[in-house]
Amino acid sequence: MSGSTLLIAAVVIPLLAAALIPLFHKWPDLREGVTLTAALALFAVTMILLVSVMGGERPQAGGLDIGVGLRLAFAIEPLGMLFAVVASSLWIVNSIYSIGYMRGNKEPRQTPFYVCFAVAISSVMVIAYSGNLFTLFLGYEVLTLSTYPLVTHKGNEDAKRAGRVYLLMLLGSSMLLLLPAIIWTWYLAGTVSFTPGGVLPSTVAPAAIGLLLGLFAFGIGKAAVMPMHFWLPRAMVAPTPVSALLHAVAVVKAGVFTMLKVVVYIFGIDTLAASGQGEWLVYVAAATVLLASLIAMTKDNLKARLAYSTISQLSYVVLGAALATGPAMIGGGLQIAMHAAGKITLFFCAGAIYTAAHKTEISDMKGLGRAMPFTFAAFAVGALSIIGLPPMGGVWSKWYLALGALQADQVFVVAVLMISSLLNVAYLLPIPIRAFFDGGAAPKGKTAIKEAPLPCLIAIGATSLACIALFFFPGPIFDLLGQIAVR
Repeated sequence: MSGSTLLIAAVVIPLLAAALIPLFHKWPDLREGVTLTAALALFAVTMILLVSVMGGERPQAGGLDIGVGLRLAFAIEPLGMLFAVVASSLWIVNSIYSIGYMRGNKEPRQTPFYVCFAVAISSVMVIAYSGNLFTLFLGYEVLTLSTYPLVTHKGNEDAKRAGRVYLLMLLGSSMLLLLPAIIWTWYLAGTVSFTPGGVLPSTVAPAAIGLLLGLFAFGIGKAAVMPMHFWLPRAMVAPTPVSALLHAVAVVKAGVFTMLKVVVYIFGIDTLAASGQGEWLVYVAAATVLLASLIAMTKDNLKARLAYSTISQLSYVVLGAALATGPAMIGGGLQIAMHAAGKITLFFCAGAIYTAAHKTEISDMKGLGRAMPFTFAAFAVGALSIIGLPPMGGVWSKWYLALGALQADQVFVVAVLMISSLLNVAYLLPIPIRAFFDGGAAPKGKTAIKEAPLPCLIAIGATSLACIALFFFPGPIFDLLGQIAVR
């Protein structure tokens, strides 16, 4: 099967699943079997494409030509390949987890949940494999619309309010800022195709580059750079598998991935560095890293704390893009993968705690680790990876970001990374420590709290192992990101 056929298959497989899932709404086992089968098929296709990309191939697939130089087109490059691997692999574990969570909590509307999830994954594949800004924009908008029903899944007033903020922020920022940025890029360069080294001509004034960068940075609202972050904490009213999708698999990841891809393939890191227009974004991203961490420390609700942690941690990727150096770009790419494994583990644990103990506030979790040792041990693993301590994979992204900051003569960024890690320790590690060593004894008797359902534990175990494996075996990611054209 050719690379172009596989590219189209990667987009179509989740859509086929979305079409088939409603046919089995009366038979949950078959319905979820369709989801898992599609997830495994997508991962297999992604792995075949990965092998070809690692071998130096760049599969492409053309599509609909709408005129005025715009074309629906797909093309693989290293950053997109990495994002596709992350999303396709995590769809498998998130689907397994969802079976335990959705059934364990007797959630309503489970069939629409799986349908929307599959459509969201298809849109992620469009974003990852987009050959130009036009294609990426279409996938970006479909992702917003397909995840809106997931955010409002519970159907209560809190969910509806969160959904309104979600749509307002993400659609508003993309229509008012991102779309004009794309149109301006086409006007300046005559193309919106992703090209190694960028497409902006040398005649573009530095001030114009800075303004265009601002339109992209704040127009890509999914990246949640302050002050475009408010939608993310509000969206935590959704079921935990949706929270995991938003943070680790799709939405925020799609935002920071888009930012990194735009800098590498539209601006070009040489052009951005020479213009000096990325410096203001370095300060904005650094401020987001620190401020979001400080806010996280004030949150007693576990998912709210993890939400602000994501805002902080994924601004690392924006920071890497703004630094415009080779190591920083690699660090940003690494952060997409490393954060995905660590943060999905933490959200899986949060959902397991809610399912088994019906607790959402950190202050109520004292001593709970003795009743749920597997869950809280996994939480500690995910936390250590987010902090960036060996032997967890999160250490590598921070290391390369620090190297990139030094190469850009931005020494203060190294200090920001160190302070951020200390803040991560302050708001993450006390959770498992108190759960194991603080408070009363674990509940006993008929009402004793036990671990979450087995599918939840399988998923938690898999992502925890991934956090460790990414420390010892980061080579394939290094090799992939090393193919990016860097100076």
